[in-house]
Amino acid sequence: MTPEVVVVGQIARDLVLRVADAPAAGTAAAVRSRDEVLGGKGANQAVGVAQLGVPVALLAVVGDDRAGHDLLAHAAADGIDVSRSVVREHARSALIVNVVDDHGQWRYLEDIPDDVLVTEDDVLAAAGLLRGASSVVLQLQQPAATVRTAARIAREGGARVVLDGVPADEDLLACADILRADAHEAEIFTGQPVGNVAEGVKAGVMLLAHGLDLAVLEVAGHGNVFVSRAGYEFLPHDDADVVDTTGAGDALVATLTCALTRGQELRTAARAAVAAAASTTEHAGGRPRLNPGILESRKQP
Repeated sequence: MTPEVVVVGQIARDLVLRVADAPAAGTAAAVRSRDEVLGGKGANQAVGVAQLGVPVALLAVVGDDRAGHDLLAHAAADGIDVSRSVVREHARSALIVNVVDDHGQWRYLEDIPDDVLVTEDDVLAAAGLLRGASSVVLQLQQPAATVRTAARIAREGGARVVLDGVPADEDLLACADILRADAHEAEIFTGQPVGNVAEGVKAGVMLLAHGLDLAVLEVAGHGNVFVSRAGYEFLPHDDADVVDTTGAGDALVATLTCALTRGQELRTAARAAVAAAASTTEHAGGRPRLNPGILESRKQP
């Protein structure tokens, strides 16, 4: 089945540890539970897309080690096309340790070697995959040259280009349709704080001036503002029993991309995306647990 969505980004072993309180230096804490799952931002987004029933491919890099081969096998079992993902010789696969306490606070320990980042050559080798997609999601923690090349190829094929994170330069925005960023990322790029709705709208309008059709920005601690050329809509955080905010943004990106790819109008897509993000905060770790019905259940009159 031809992928409708292609995600270019990170894949990693994700070790999630639950503790009552994170230990101070020189002390220890008992681990209440631990899970090791397929993780990394790119893989989390691809898993979310697959859970929503949309054919998806992941362009990512693993090391030529047992962990890397296991990661690709797990992704394939999740329904993700990993045929163009890369197994890099002599590289060590990425590992992310997420320590989550009972107060909903997380701490990450990340081992992401440079040689498991996606390169420009990796993108060029998968150009046909990108040109054939309806939507391409690009994780901006990858090298700038990689993202620019992927965006150019996707745009040539007529795909919707979705950027997640902070772009290395303004020119990339002219090759994209949608940018999603948290409040900190938005402030880094625009120089404007995003602490309330008005500030979020101002930052979003600044981003649209560079060529985007839609900017989705977190308003810190409150919700998300969706700024388009038709105006804006602020959606507060859904009620949720928050355990861990890890992966909420990935679930939002995956759901928004799927909804728009399947032709939903923006208001409906935005509500589904916010609901998906909220659902992901209710368990530890960034791996989503999305129900395809979320795309239908959030339709509004």
